[in-house]
Amino acid sequence: MTSTNICPLTPDHWDDFERLFGPRGACAGCWCMYWKLSRKAFTAGQGEQNRLAQKEIVASSQTPGLLAFVDGLPVGWVAVEPRQNYPVLNNSSILKPLDDFPVWSVTCFYVAKGYRSQGLTVALLKAVIDHVARQGGEVVEGYPVEPRLAGRMPPAFIYTGLASAFMQAGFTEAGRRSVTRPIMRYPIRK
Repeated sequence: MTSTNICPLTPDHWDDFERLFGPRGACAGCWCMYWKLSRKAFTAGQGEQNRLAQKEIVASSQTPGLLAFVDGLPVGWVAVEPRQNYPVLNNSSILKPLDDFPVWSVTCFYVAKGYRSQGLTVALLKAVIDHVARQGGEVVEGYPVEPRLAGRMPPAFIYTGLASAFMQAGFTEAGRRSVTRPIMRYPIRK
């Protein structure tokens, strides 16, 4: 990779977000709404409704994540917001809160083909730490996959990231309720 720039998804970058996610909304019409909506609402909205729901969030001046650009092209995405913006996390016995501490959650990554396996996820995580610190957050939390077997997994199965990328960005394991799903945290020092 050459010149990489990472910035918040704001209304002026919406077209870049759409360009990165493409007509399918990254993965089957998700538009990164999977953790925000009940399963029924998510499934009913796959595609255009989920796109419009995310667009409305961005238009309201909320920042649902960060976009990565390489040489001016949108090539990567990470979703990060306060955990309370992802109510579906609480429905998971594996990902339910570890404690009552207010955390910012990293829930999803999307990296364009041709830019995968080049360290972009680690760069996005480091940018997340800076972004959350600027917002006054104290802890960043993520829910990556840690494959049991060595080797590559299909991208569709690692949308929450790989534990190794989180470790490279300085996160440590804070809990684990599944062999393959550690809960990783990064404390922001003030």
